[in-house]
Amino acid sequence: MNDGKQAVRTFVYYEGASDARFDRDFYTNHHLPLCLDSWGRYGLQSARAFYAADGAAGTLVICECIFRDEEALQAAFASPETRAVMADVPRFTDLTPIRTRPVPMDPFPSVD
Repeated sequence: MNDGKQAVRTFVYYEGASDARFDRDFYTNHHLPLCLDSWGRYGLQSARAFYAADGAAGTLVICECIFRDEEALQAAFASPETRAVMADVPRFTDLTPIRTRPVPMDPFPSVD
């Protein structure tokens, strides 16, 4: 059943120096499952991480979170489970997570 609502994406990213502490294994195998378990009941459908090449500085990690709709996203971030998700961050990094939402842009111009 389609109620006309669209899935929404949010990105959480981490920026830092190439030697910043970020435990990829912990993030992938513990933190992302914690997010899915905590926020899945509110409508988080998926969470996946993209890592910069080793030795790169700047954006080190981007996590794409897809929620069922806007209401699901708002409910998840306002939930009591968010406290546990945020308390987990120091276990894998000293960097501050930054949340952002994508803004649609005009399509790329045709090369014809």
